[in-house]
Amino acid sequence: QVQLEESGGGLVQAGDSLRLSCAASERLVGVYTMSWFRQGPGKEREFVAGTRRSGGSTYYASSVKGRFTVSRDNAKNTVYLQMNSLKPEDTAVYFCAATKMNPALSALYSDSIYDFWGQGTQVTVSS
Repeated sequence: QVQLEESGGGLVQAGDSLRLSCAASERLVGVYTMSWFRQGPGKEREFVAGTRRSGGSTYYASSVKGRFTVSRDNAKNTVYLQMNSLKPEDTAVYFCAATKMNPALSALYSDSIYDFWGQGTQVTVSS
């Protein structure tokens, strides 16, 4: 089946930057909607950012808007999450996810619509 592999996580200090990558085993980027989710300690998995199947438009959770940027490289079949000005509350396991849908904005935030998930990469931000 389709495999998604996240990489780029690590331990950083507040204010630092990281870039996460999500590489797909099949042609998904540019064909599927691709999103990033995260699950912090004691929290449920939440939407972070996504790029829709059609047009490559991007969307962000309010908590990361202005700090994080999601982008995609269709040729490399890879989606990126550039994370700047990291905060301790950004500490979480970050997952990439894919769906064949081109969902409405409201649906984009629901993890139930995604068909494929990566294993996650840990991001830890110390104060």
